[in-house]
This record gives sequence, structure tokens and C-alpha cells, in this order.
Amino acid sequence: REISTEHNETKYIIHWHMTHSLEARKKAINMFKSLALSLLAISAAQAFAPSLATKKTTRLLDGRTPIEGGSSSLVQASSPVDAFLEGIKTRIKIGQESNAKGFGGKQVIADVIAGEYDEAATLKIIEEAIASAPCVMFTWEASPSCKQAIEAFETMNANVKIVRLDDPWSEGNPIRAALGRKVGRSSVPCVFLEGKYVGGYDSMVDLAFKGTLRDMLSDAGAMN
Repeated sequence: REISTEHNETKYIIHWHMTHSLEARKKAINMFKSLALSLLAISAAQAFAPSLATKKTTRLLDGRTPIEGGSSSLVQASSPVDAFLEGIKTRIKIGQESNAKGFGGKQVIADVIAGEYDEAATLKIIEEAIASAPCVMFTWEASPSCKQAIEAFETMNANVKIVRLDDPWSEGNPIRAALGRKVGRSSVPCVFLEGKYVGGYDSMVDLAFKGTLRDMLSDAGAMN
């Protein structure tokens, strides 16, 4: 018998999910391995930081330091190595503080990658983006799950505003970290309907199984 449009959409999403989930998991595992190695490198750098980051002081010909000689402006400036190590120590501190607050591993990593940022200003940017359309989805272009979600929405003829967190990364990384703290999940895609957090791609699959995804999009005014 003829299968309804909604069932076709559900089958499409399930097919995508089953076909590409293994590939997505492999890529995710490789990504976290790389992040783990990066964190190990940061830890190693921290261990050597005290000896490397010791600042040398220029001495005058008579053996006095510039400050002793009344010329504090001649103190040698910090080297690029000092600045690099300072950045590493800052990110380690961020990770420790995030972990101490009880955040999970993914959120800790998101916080470390984001570095220092104005959380209040970033949350304002997020709220403005969420309020800018009935359905808003935060994504990475290269993310398999994001690609699946975008194609599924296109198949349903849904009108979804895409906010990329990788264009540029310097702006997207703080948004991702703040989003993770806001909704309790730092992964993408991150979907909002009528200003309310719906979830990620797995949540879309669940809603498609229940037959409520199209109705929710329609009620929100997010269908073409």
C-alpha cells in the first residue's frame, strides 16, 4: 500500500541514522583521541613550564639590573614561549575549574577549547540567534550528524535557520561552550524550536519515530 509522506520522512531519517552512525562514531572517537593527546601535551608542557617560563633579566655593564639602575623600561620583554606557556596554563586552569563545577568530559573540553571569553555577552548572542527564527540549529559544516539533520529537514521541506559554529571557529568555540552550559549538551547539531531546546540529531530521530516532528515544526511556523 502507499506509504504516507510522514512515514517516508521517518524512513529516510532512520536510514541515514543507521547507515552513517557507525562512521560518525568512528570520527567522533578519532576526534576525542586527538583532543586527549592535546590535553596530554598541555599537561606535559605545564610540568616543564616553571623551568621554561623563568624570565631572564637584562643586566647593565656594571652588573646591576635595569630596575636597580633606574631604567625599568629595559627589562627584557616576555618571549613568545612565555606567552605560549601562559596560554596553556590559562586553559589548564579553565579545564580544572570546569571539572570542579561538575561538568562532564565533553563540556570540559569545550570550555578548554573556547578559552577565556565574556560569558554574558556570548549568552546574549545565543539568545538573539535563538529568537531570530522559529527553528534554529547550531552546526558544524563537517559534522556527519549535522549533515544528516540538515538533509532531513530539507527532505521535510522545513525552514530552519543554520548558525554555523565553525565560521569562524574563534567566535563559534565560545558559543559552543556557552550553549553546552545552557542546555547540558555541548555536541552539535543543537536544535531550538520556538526558543526551546529540542535536542540533537538523535532527538530528531526519536520525534520522527513518534510521528510528532512534522507537527512540532508546523506548530512553530517552521514549515515552508
